[in-house]
Amino acid sequence: MKNQNNDTYSLAHTTWKCQYHIVFTPKYHRKIIYGALREDIGKILRELCQRKEVEIIEAHAMPDHIHMLVQLSPTVAISDFVRDLKIASNLFLENNKSEFPRFGGWARSYCAITYSKSEKDIVINYIKNQKEHHRKRTLYDELLEL
Repeated sequence: MKNQNNDTYSLAHTTWKCQYHIVFTPKYHRKIIYGALREDIGKILRELCQRKEVEIIEAHAMPDHIHMLVQLSPTVAISDFVRDLKIASNLFLENNKSEFPRFGGWARSYCAITYSKSEKDIVINYIKNQKEHHRKRTLYDELLEL
């Protein structure tokens, strides 16, 4: 059950707040996430999160990477979750290769960061303002800063 006052979840003997800022990219950091591909990737990621009961707090797709702020159950390992996101979207895009011929899959790596409760709004605003942010900084510089 979610406690609205402190943004935590709890069961009889467990309380958790497992929120992660995740960043992942297409192979070779190709700038291909736009138009129909951007929309379809968004749908796929939202659907998978719903199936896994993962709350998307904020998300944004840039042409060469995706940012997601999510809340997971403590029974879900972040590595398994990211792997499943990539596999599900790869399967869909591979099955629709004629519509998305330039998409060659996701890079193996990803970035997952936790943060303090006081930084949540900062992270949300950071994700919302990706377009503006990347006018000043490359993805590589961004990841070094994170």
